[in-house]
Amino acid sequence: MEVSNQFGQDSVKPTLQSERTMRFFSTLSLWIAANVVVTTIFTGMLLVPDLTITQAISMIILGSIIGAVPLLFTGNVGTRTGLPTMILMRGAFGYRGAALPSAVNVIVLIGWSWIQAYMGGLSLNHAVRFLTGYDNINLFVIFVEVLVVIIALYGHRGIERTENIIASSMLVLSLIVFTYMFLVFDLGELIEMPTSTNPKISMVIGFDMVVATAFSWMPTAADFNRHCADEKTGMIGTLLGYFIGTVVAMALGATVSGFSIMQGGQQNYDPTTLIGGLNPILGFIAGIVIFLSVLSTNTMALYSASMSFLAIFHNRKFFLPTLIMGIIAVLGALWKEQLLLHFQAFLTVIGTLFIPVISIFLVDYYLLKRKNYDADEIIYGNNKRYWYSNGINYFAYVAYILGAVFAYYFTYVHPLSIGSTVLTFFFTAILYWLLMKTRKVAT
Repeated sequence: MEVSNQFGQDSVKPTLQSERTMRFFSTLSLWIAANVVVTTIFTGMLLVPDLTITQAISMIILGSIIGAVPLLFTGNVGTRTGLPTMILMRGAFGYRGAALPSAVNVIVLIGWSWIQAYMGGLSLNHAVRFLTGYDNINLFVIFVEVLVVIIALYGHRGIERTENIIASSMLVLSLIVFTYMFLVFDLGELIEMPTSTNPKISMVIGFDMVVATAFSWMPTAADFNRHCADEKTGMIGTLLGYFIGTVVAMALGATVSGFSIMQGGQQNYDPTTLIGGLNPILGFIAGIVIFLSVLSTNTMALYSASMSFLAIFHNRKFFLPTLIMGIIAVLGALWKEQLLLHFQAFLTVIGTLFIPVISIFLVDYYLLKRKNYDADEIIYGNNKRYWYSNGINYFAYVAYILGAVFAYYFTYVHPLSIGSTVLTFFFTAILYWLLMKTRKVAT
């Protein structure tokens, strides 16, 4: 018997109703665990002290609600069709044209995996050092990512079982961390803490950053929600799970950032560092929160990278590409400090590359195709229903390129005071809809 047969046998073929194992608690747990993650905590840190803690929390709540809407509609297509996200792109970009966004998604998800593995290994190293004095960052980075690879190799069933445990554990441990911080540090002083003298992040930019976080999950949403038992379960579980997870994680990051500055230290996202010097045991607990968050989210990232690869080469088996990308993720995570230096730019790149893709996809499915994708035709293309011109929908590519240019220009060249995430989404959506209507008139 081949070794690979002991692991997941996932594919991009439609998930049968009898194989859909994610009910409400599983869906809720998965999206909580996906978002109580170190990179989301880090995003919350970036909001303070440019914003007051009350302003930051307000933008986190509002941005999480707004960002959850396109996320749950993206995941819902997976539930309706049983297909993962990137192969669904064939409906809008064409049978061949979807290969480019799929390839880009593989690269982006491996980048996510690098960043998260380092941040998780760093936190775990802090926790163990506070408790025992042992210090070996490289070992803990490798340890975190190796566990991620092992879980991912078991496919979606391994992820579902793991997330149920991890989500509950993280919420309990996060509550302990929050409670300890509010008992030891002065919450009133945090609320009254002045903002930066030269803030780079306004409330609107903060809102834009929070919404952009939701878009970072959209290319993976259908990968998991295709396993939901029904549409109602998928949408409500996704909405609540994403909202709870994002608010807890970003609020934790914003709070730790404020308390770190108030204590005279450097701005920090990691409760392990803030708490560990005062209470090694609770510092260790804080480190476990970060470790578990990386374990859950990074497993999902690696799994979705495999689904994106299989969306290009749908006849390949799941095991080998997952293993190879897992090895690449382990090695890349050792880049360490350079990953954090480029994290904010990385978030911007994700927005530039994937907000237009998701916008085109949602318009195509919900407005132009009126919720009707033929799953078998998307997989096999026997009748060339999504063939367009030589397998590529050039109108989708025009909208995508112009949407990406729009996002790049109004993010880097001429930054807008209101941010570019929401504007890019609607600009691309309207442009694609107009182009496709023109195509129908012409034909």
